[in-house]
Amino acid sequence: MWRRSFSSSSSAGATSSLKDKKWDALVIGGGHNGLTAAAYLARGGLSVAVLERRHVIGGAAVTEELVPGFKFSRCSYLQSLLRPSIIKELELARHGMKLLKRSPSSFTPCLDGKYLLLGPNKDLNHSEISKFSKQDADAYPRYENQLEKFCEFMDPLLDSAPPESLQCESSCSVGDRIKNKMHNSMFWARCLRQAATLGQKDMVDFMDLLLSPASKVLNNWFESDVLKATLATDAVIGTTRSVHTPGSGYVLLHHVMGETDGERGIWSYVEGGMGSVSLAIGNAAKEAGAHIVTCAEVQQLLINDSGTVNGVLMADGSQVHTSMVLSNATPYKTFKELVPDNVLPDDFINAIKYSDYSSGTTKINLAVDKLPQFKCCKLSHPDAGPQHVGTIHIGSESMEEIHSACQDAVNGLPSQRPVIEMTIPSVLDNTISPPGKHVINLFIQYTPYSPSDGHWGDPVYRESFAQKCFTLIDEYAPGFSSSIIGYDMLTPPDLEREIGLTGGNIFHGAMGLDSLFLMRPVKGWSNYRTPLYGLYLCGSGTHPGGGVMGAPGRNAARVALEDVNKPLK
Repeated sequence: MWRRSFSSSSSAGATSSLKDKKWDALVIGGGHNGLTAAAYLARGGLSVAVLERRHVIGGAAVTEELVPGFKFSRCSYLQSLLRPSIIKELELARHGMKLLKRSPSSFTPCLDGKYLLLGPNKDLNHSEISKFSKQDADAYPRYENQLEKFCEFMDPLLDSAPPESLQCESSCSVGDRIKNKMHNSMFWARCLRQAATLGQKDMVDFMDLLLSPASKVLNNWFESDVLKATLATDAVIGTTRSVHTPGSGYVLLHHVMGETDGERGIWSYVEGGMGSVSLAIGNAAKEAGAHIVTCAEVQQLLINDSGTVNGVLMADGSQVHTSMVLSNATPYKTFKELVPDNVLPDDFINAIKYSDYSSGTTKINLAVDKLPQFKCCKLSHPDAGPQHVGTIHIGSESMEEIHSACQDAVNGLPSQRPVIEMTIPSVLDNTISPPGKHVINLFIQYTPYSPSDGHWGDPVYRESFAQKCFTLIDEYAPGFSSSIIGYDMLTPPDLEREIGLTGGNIFHGAMGLDSLFLMRPVKGWSNYRTPLYGLYLCGSGTHPGGGVMGAPGRNAARVALEDVNKPLK
């Protein structure tokens, strides 16, 4: 396939220079978290090399030109969650990251000719929701305000390591033990103060949101099916869960969790595609002194006789030495494939092995020769309208539709009527497609990793599912299928093979309540350290989880630097 990659990192020929020195730190994987970790380690004065298996940096936050003239954000496709501290400290705007705000941010077409637009404009929201329910229009600002209040409560948790118990209880110094207990006590005291500020009623509502199904939360707030379904997509995106799954309610916080230029809840496109985020972070890392190498696959970690990290063995047989490795790979990939056998405790390995890496996600990136014309808008001109700017929800007119799509996957089948989130970044970004033509992203659920009626390696089966998605869109935008010039499709096995996502899970592991905070990736090891001395995790499989957030990389680097700077006993 004709391919052009977008990476400013070093080529594979630079791998020879890796062997010439012992590095202070190596980062496995040049995804956005790995690059973030490298930037902070280099800024902390360490010599750092990033080893990326693919020909292009970015991991899932990558831009690739797979159809000539069309640049696809191949996996992740929107920006909002990247931590403000990282944007500011690494000066990402100076390094080339330009955010394109979307307003309106959401469009849900209906087959009966109605539609719902939502966005940051409160007057627009009230007018649009009133078409379906005056009561819901009045309730919606209160709903958003409550979610914003809960996000402000959670915000401080994202930028620091969880208050983990001391993992070297028997060998640590008395000073280390006292310091750890004081740190954890201060953390919990701060949480209690925040809880007191929130008040008992809001804390009860917060716990209800955390534990309840999204459907229960939304049914308690609203009566309109289309509004509830539009909001419910936030609760299931990237998961195998239904809107009726207990614990899915907390993911509704994603609706307002992120921000763009200080405006909470605003999701944006990135000029040049999501790879521009990774390139900006990579540029910041290189400016700080980090060395980034592509086409550099790590085969295994090297462990010395004392049982600590000593470097990595590359796929080409060469060795690169260091006493510190930060892995941006998934926990499963790191501990089951990169760490040699019989090095880690059995209970730890079992916890990693039996974590949930399931995925119901497929991504299709399309090049099209015209914009989709939604029949509910009763417009026929070719120019972009407000309906094209934000996320377009296809097949999401009721929560029961979403649940039905999920049940198909539970039964081993790709959804008969998939839930599709369509975005058209070229409406705001003229750098990613030829004039008059467009790039369209389809984020699709639910697609089992191993469907019972076929397999994703079969070209006929793949094409059949893709056409099913295009035909569904045709119901809302007649003629859509005929506009397609070419497309790229990533099913769960493709995401695993191409991007390195175990099971195709876009979060490096499920984000259920049993896999968050002190339990991410497993109990007892939530602070980026691992049972193997010198090995740290810095990817989305750690706190606070998935999305283009950067927090795991920044937090892990800070923990590693803290360990490096500890005085010798």
